[in-house]
Amino acid sequence: MSNLFDLTGKTAVAIGGNSVLGSAMVKGLADQGAQVAVVGRNLETAEEVVQDIIAKGGKAKAFQADVISKESLKNVAKEIEAWSGGWDILLNAPGTNSPTPFFEIEEDEWDHILDVNLKGIMLTTQVFAERMIEQERKGSIINISSVSSTTPLSRVFTYSVSKAGVNNMTQFLAREFAPHGIRVNAIIPGFFPAEQNRKILSEERIASIMGHTPMDRFGKPEELAGTAVWLASDEASGFVTGTLIRVDGGFGAMTI
Repeated sequence: MSNLFDLTGKTAVAIGGNSVLGSAMVKGLADQGAQVAVVGRNLETAEEVVQDIIAKGGKAKAFQADVISKESLKNVAKEIEAWSGGWDILLNAPGTNSPTPFFEIEEDEWDHILDVNLKGIMLTTQVFAERMIEQERKGSIINISSVSSTTPLSRVFTYSVSKAGVNNMTQFLAREFAPHGIRVNAIIPGFFPAEQNRKILSEERIASIMGHTPMDRFGKPEELAGTAVWLASDEASGFVTGTLIRVDGGFGAMTI
């Protein structure tokens, strides 16, 4: 069964692979044999992820790019191609958030969150998927969404809107890229201790989250790795595309 998840010989590009959740998924891909290009705006944190992978015998390299700049993404794509020759897996895991009340949201904040969370994935996919198609490399694109993408959570209006867009984009691109053998899916994480949600986790909100999570706990970042590996593997999920896969402890199944 382990051969189903073997990623040996494949290259993964992880945008936002230096974040808490992104790095957990990146390490999971590397554990299964993929060489990984860890791309982040902060090169120092990307290097830390790379060193962790190398220490375990994996192959990885850190790269710096700004996800909302197409020119920056084109440049880093050239650098990655020079390093690896191309890529088979694209993990889109950029993210930013804000708890600003609706009537206090300024246009600059709205634009920034939509740019990073939605426009960034669009630009990244334009750059990296186009090259996959040119090289006739079949593969997998994995977008990171959120439980707030389906039923929006309180206090994160702009974030919820952006993640709903990610879901729609995922399904559109799954149809668009299927003739090229490129699968596009999204992971919908539940509540994980990521940096962008810590600032809104008051004791009252934590109690509310636990009351709506049947497993009665937060997720652990490494619990996303298996889903990412499964979606990345052609043998394990070669006919899976256009799906939105929940890893949320049952949050999406909870009613009264």
